[in-house]
Amino acid sequence: MTNIPPPAEELRLLDWELHQLEARRTQLLRRRAWLLGVLRAAGPAGPPSRPAGPPAPEAAPPSAQNILLTLGGVLLTIAAIAFTVVSWGHLGIAGRGAVLGLVTLAALGAPALLLRRSLRSTAEAVAGLGLALTVLDSYALRHLALPETGTLAYAAGTSAVLATLWAGYGLLLGALRLPLPAAVVTAQLPLLLWAGAADAGDHAVTAALLVTAAFDTALALWATVRSVRVVAAVGGCTLGLWGAAGAGLLSARATDPMEAARAGVLLLFAALIVLVVAWRAKEPRIAMGAAGAGGLLVVAASGGVLRTALPPEWTVPAYLVCGVALAAVVRTALPRPVRLGAAGASAVVQGLAVLWALPVTAVALLGPLGWATRSWTGAPSDARAALLIELPLSHPMLAPLVLATSAAFLLVVSGALGRGSAWLGPLPGSSAAVRSGTRLGALTLAWAAAVALPSALRLPYVAGPVAQLAVTAVLLTVAARATSAASALTASALALVSSVSVAFLALSTEAATLGTLGALTALFLAACGWTARRTPSVRGEAAAGAHAIPAVGPAAAALAACAAVAYATALACAAGAAAGLRLEHVGLAALAVPALAAFAAARLGRHPLALPVEIMAAASGALALTLTAGHAPTLALALSLCGLIAAGTALRPGRRPVGYAAGALLLLASWVRLASWGVVTPEAYTLPATVPALLLGSWRRRREPEVSSWEAYGPGLALTLLPSLAAAWGDAHWQRPLLLGAAALALTLIGARHRLRAPLVLGGTVLALDALHELAPYLVQVAGALPRWLPPALAGLLLLGVGATYEQRLRDARRLRNALGRMH
Repeated sequence: MTNIPPPAEELRLLDWELHQLEARRTQLLRRRAWLLGVLRAAGPAGPPSRPAGPPAPEAAPPSAQNILLTLGGVLLTIAAIAFTVVSWGHLGIAGRGAVLGLVTLAALGAPALLLRRSLRSTAEAVAGLGLALTVLDSYALRHLALPETGTLAYAAGTSAVLATLWAGYGLLLGALRLPLPAAVVTAQLPLLLWAGAADAGDHAVTAALLVTAAFDTALALWATVRSVRVVAAVGGCTLGLWGAAGAGLLSARATDPMEAARAGVLLLFAALIVLVVAWRAKEPRIAMGAAGAGGLLVVAASGGVLRTALPPEWTVPAYLVCGVALAAVVRTALPRPVRLGAAGASAVVQGLAVLWALPVTAVALLGPLGWATRSWTGAPSDARAALLIELPLSHPMLAPLVLATSAAFLLVVSGALGRGSAWLGPLPGSSAAVRSGTRLGALTLAWAAAVALPSALRLPYVAGPVAQLAVTAVLLTVAARATSAASALTASALALVSSVSVAFLALSTEAATLGTLGALTALFLAACGWTARRTPSVRGEAAAGAHAIPAVGPAAAALAACAAVAYATALACAAGAAAGLRLEHVGLAALAVPALAAFAAARLGRHPLALPVEIMAAASGALALTLTAGHAPTLALALSLCGLIAAGTALRPGRRPVGYAAGALLLLASWVRLASWGVVTPEAYTLPATVPALLLGSWRRRREPEVSSWEAYGPGLALTLLPSLAAAWGDAHWQRPLLLGAAALALTLIGARHRLRAPLVLGGTVLALDALHELAPYLVQVAGALPRWLPPALAGLLLLGVGATYEQRLRDARRLRNALGRMH
């Protein structure tokens, strides 16, 4: 029989057991803490193993506790707000003050007691409630004691007081994480609200933004609490960007130097903030970015003042001068990331200025293309009118000035790098590569300035082509004397662009066209000759010694060679047109260029320039053939000349395949000539190709006996036999079928005699078809005279005979197949 104790006794026992369990749990927790301390002191080790157990709950106890505390704090805050807004009028003045004061003091004081009992999460929740109550206190205070105070002014003062109180409270209770970040967030408001309350102007509002950003920057750099640094950094970036953008807008809107100076002071203040960040930043990339932003702000400040003192069209040059002056920072003793950032800001300013000026150069280059539709109509009044397009700037002269300034700056930088100046320290990548890049940039900008100069100055028309030719000559000289392939290729490419532009620009008069094309041909021929001597041949590469002349890039040399051939072709065509020749005769005259180019390629031998010259010779010949296409006899002559040029090229080693093109051109020439004479006999077109084809096949068979007769003789024989057979079937006379049959019989006998498969098969097939054509009328007559039953009877007899001698026919077919297989 089980004795159940009374309820009071059972309750006492349960409480005692729970007390024992709690004591044991406390003892185990202390032991665990001591063991963790021993492990940390011994060094890094893996986390202590945990015994396997049931799966973890969906929410860990601390997370659930935090959620509950947060919800409780939010609910209490809502209740406080409802009490303050709704129930405030039911209490008197003393009651109102007593209630809010006691509740606020209790909420702010309770976290200290809770922290002592290690109830940190509860303390955080109660502290948040206390902070919210201080906001409600300020709201109640205004409605109670200061009802006449302006809303923005009271909000500005209240936010400043609250930020100070919260900061002090957070410093007093250092274990709380909420008050200090909340104080930083609230500190963003006082100056902005004060500016709004005072109805301050745009400058004051911008200053308030920047001062607040400076305060945030100081906190982000020097505060020791991580949450404070993060909040301050976000606020500083946001308000700093807002303030800098506002100051830049004020500077852009300024119309006099004093107003621009006021905006410039704000921009300089913003620059000071970011420069402090660059000075204190430990990460080089952040320091460089901040220094670059500061440099841009300094340029905006100084350029804005300089802009208002100059005419409106000088805005971009004013900022450019300030950007170039900023580059002097790299010679100072500032930290290297700061100097690199300033150099980057200067490069950005100059790049924007160059983009502003480049449209003038683009118009100067592309405008002359319009002369292609109005060639030789008369010279324009000046170089600007020759462009046929309006320049994009009201004062185009500023564009060459900007480009030349940037080019001069890059030259100075390149010279300093070449002298080994160490102001920037080790540069990313190769120092030689950086120096080469600056030189190429300076060359390109100087070329752009020179191209835009004649039209910008409105010089006489003649000065335009002369200046462009001078620029082309200088660039080709630079390419010829360059010591690197990149420099040579860049200079050659720029020279080619200028030459194309001036070639179209010179189309206004005959004299200008001939003179310009002649000068371009001479310039590129000279450049091609110089580069041909400096580009090693395939045979001479291995023999080049250590003291050989530096070789220019093959691409630059090929570019000069191709341009020389192209301009020589254009000169020949222009000279023929100026002489009053007809179009087809102009094409014949132009064939002198591919002939000379082929001769030059033969003289070059295995030099790398030989192939580009030959390719351009082929293109020049194609152009000449196109010009003669309207007159058949002249086209035949042009095709013959092109065939002779190709045949001469095919005689060179390594150019044997060109012989096929030569044969095709000569064949086409004969066909065009026959067509111009009205010849319709197919043999006149096919025999001139068949005879050389058979001779080549016979020569190949002697050199390579294993070549089959189909490869050697098949194409040549088919070229004549098949068109002749087609013509014979439509010919009502007896001469063509007779001659074709005799030729086919001869081929069949030759094929059987010399055991050649191609003549035997082709000749026999053509002979059979030709005979069938001749016998067809008689067969038709016989078929008409025979009774209707005779053809089926004959077919039946034939089938019976074949069936009876089937095995013998198979043996005959095998012997025929073997006989043909033994033939070539």
